[in-house]
Amino acid sequence: MPSKKTSAPALNHAPGVRRLDLARSRKKAGVSLNDIAEETKISLRFLRAIEEEEFEKLPGGIFSTSYLRQYATAIGYDETELLAHFDRKMNPPAAGLETRPDASGNQSFLDRWLKIPAEAQR
Repeated sequence: MPSKKTSAPALNHAPGVRRLDLARSRKKAGVSLNDIAEETKISLRFLRAIEEEEFEKLPGGIFSTSYLRQYATAIGYDETELLAHFDRKMNPPAAGLETRPDASGNQSFLDRWLKIPAEAQR
């Protein structure tokens, strides 16, 4: 009987946040990870972490967002969408905590940062 290859779930998988399948988008664009590494000087380790959505393996802070922007540009992916996905995965809302949306339907950055419940702001 052939053995089945299983993979461990991502550590930072937020419930309800779908995976993007970035590797597929990259392959469709005809770009290899080595090409991106040469162009951006981002290590293959970090590029693989981005594709696997193992964002906790990125260096953090402005480096993470910079790496995500460069990766998105290299494969022709919408960087705003990738950064929003990163934010959703790394900063999931607390269970049972509603957020106050702004005019565009998103909670303001300051409200998220201060973790102000939406009910307190109405």
